[in-house]
Amino acid sequence: MGCLIVVKVYALTTCPWCKKVKQLLDEKGINYQAVDVDLLIGDEQNQVLGEVEKLTGKRSFPVTVINDVVVEGFKSEDILEALKNEQ
Repeated sequence: MGCLIVVKVYALTTCPWCKKVKQLLDEKGINYQAVDVDLLIGDEQNQVLGEVEKLTGKRSFPVTVINDVVVEGFKSEDILEALKNEQ
């Protein structure tokens, strides 16, 4: 029995790299929670932007969090490596 892998993607709906991260996870059959930050409003958006800033030190997208591993941008090798290491 493997460990539970929690994957969260902070993205913008207009960002091509964000779409690539989601596509990669979909192709690999990985369940993930996608947070489309530009669709949030008010306090909820501010809270999520604060989370992204806390994780990366800036407000850039996409940000993929795999358990405790944070991958900034579309770095497929880093994402796949983190998934492999968490299994």
